[in-house]
Amino acid sequence: MDRGAADPAEIAGAQIVTQESVRRTSSIEIDPGVRGWLERRLDEMRPAIEQALHRPLGQREGVGLLRYRAGGFYRPHRDRGTVAGWPAAARRAASVVVFLNGSRTNGPAGGEIGEFDGGLLRLCPDSAETPVDITPSAGLLVAFPAEVLHEVLPVRTGTRDAAVDWFYEG
Repeated sequence: MDRGAADPAEIAGAQIVTQESVRRTSSIEIDPGVRGWLERRLDEMRPAIEQALHRPLGQREGVGLLRYRAGGFYRPHRDRGTVAGWPAAARRAASVVVFLNGSRTNGPAGGEIGEFDGGLLRLCPDSAETPVDITPSAGLLVAFPAEVLHEVLPVRTGTRDAAVDWFYEG
């Protein structure tokens, strides 16, 4: 990711735009060979994700690489919805996040020492009374229904890297 071209990540609404008050992160273009490897690994994970989410999954949208530097965040949002700027979002069934590095939010007592501070993934399922905070750990794959409200809490120091993708309805 350090060698890839970075562009401000966008949000989809009536149009696809950059809006730093909602999302402050970069989308990184990486080497096609590495991207292909990631694509194959996610395809291999499809059966486990289907089983965990209790739903069949269709095609994937395509891997995206995101870099959140200090101050980066993504306000609460859903990955599935009817939006004019991205009609395919209405068919998203599952969101997938693969953390490429880890957070030190919990400090050494919480396990490994990470490369950044903050940047938790917060899931707000409708059935939960309190949000579920997920501390990024290198290699951890998190899959959840695309309609679940979620956010990336601000990165306080360092750089948070993640691969993301979405499976469409099966």
